[in-house]
Amino acid sequence: MTGATNQDGGHELDQPHAASRSESPAQVEPTAQASSTGRPAWPLFVAIAVTVLVVDQLSKAWIVASVAQGSGIRVLGDLVRVVHSRNAGALFGLFGSSAPILAVASIVVLGAIVWYHARSGRNLLVSIALGLLLGGALGNLADRIQYGYVVDWVDMGIGTVRFWTYNLGDASISVAILLLLLIALRPGLGSSSLDG
Repeated sequence: MTGATNQDGGHELDQPHAASRSESPAQVEPTAQASSTGRPAWPLFVAIAVTVLVVDQLSKAWIVASVAQGSGIRVLGDLVRVVHSRNAGALFGLFGSSAPILAVASIVVLGAIVWYHARSGRNLLVSIALGLLLGGALGNLADRIQYGYVVDWVDMGIGTVRFWTYNLGDASISVAILLLLLIALRPGLGSSSLDG
C-alpha cells in the first residue's frame, strides 16, 4: 500500500500528488506564453522617436543660423568638421534631387514603421531600433517639408577622402538598421528584456 485508506476508500497520500500533477501544466503554460508575447513598449518607442526628432531639428536649426552654406568649422582637426550642406536626395545623398518624391515615400515609411512596431510584440531592442528609425525619418521629412532639402552637417574623413556628409537623423537611421540586422540574425535577442 502506498498510503493510508480514508473513509471514502481512497488513499490519502495519492490524492495530493494527483491534484498537483493536474494543476502543474495550467500554472506553467501562461508563464511561457507571457515571455514570448505581449504588447509593444509604446512609451519607449515614442520617447526615443521624439528625442531623436527634437535633437536632430535643434542641431539643424543651429547649423542654418550659425554656419554659412558650404563653410565649416573644424572640430577634431580635419578628421571631424561641422559643414553646412544641403541634400536634396536620400540618406547620404543617394538618388539625387528628388526631395518631393522622397517626402511622399517617407510618409509611407513612417506608417510602415508604426504598423510594424504594433505587430512586433514585446521586445526591448525592436522598440529601440524602430524608435530610432522613426525619429530619424521624421527629422529628415521635417527638413524636406520646411526647406525642400535635408540639412546635413557632420563631415568626417582624412584629407580629400571624406565620408558622406550626414546629420543626426541619418546616424539614428543607420544605428536602427544595424540593430534590426542584429535582431534578424538573432531573433530571440531582446525578447525577454521587458518581462518580469
